[in-house]
Amino acid sequence: MKDSKAQSLNTLPIGSVVKIDSILTTGEHRRRILDLGLIPGSIVTIERSSPSGNPIAYRIRGSLIALRNEEAQSIKVNIL
Repeated sequence: MKDSKAQSLNTLPIGSVVKIDSILTTGEHRRRILDLGLIPGSIVTIERSSPSGNPIAYRIRGSLIALRNEEAQSIKVNIL
């Protein structure tokens, strides 16, 4: 379900807690995101960024993963 208020994951500040609304990509990129557990309905915490600001670390289901801004841009979320 796509929410018109959903924002891209890469636009939110460190410490935000969000719920994944949708994933707007296809192919291998989509498969990688889904394999990491980033599926609609999942809760994600934005944990920290590298010194350059890219990639950013996200906590999902107890695991810490890193995504580049280009990857996180295709993940639409709602702030909790």
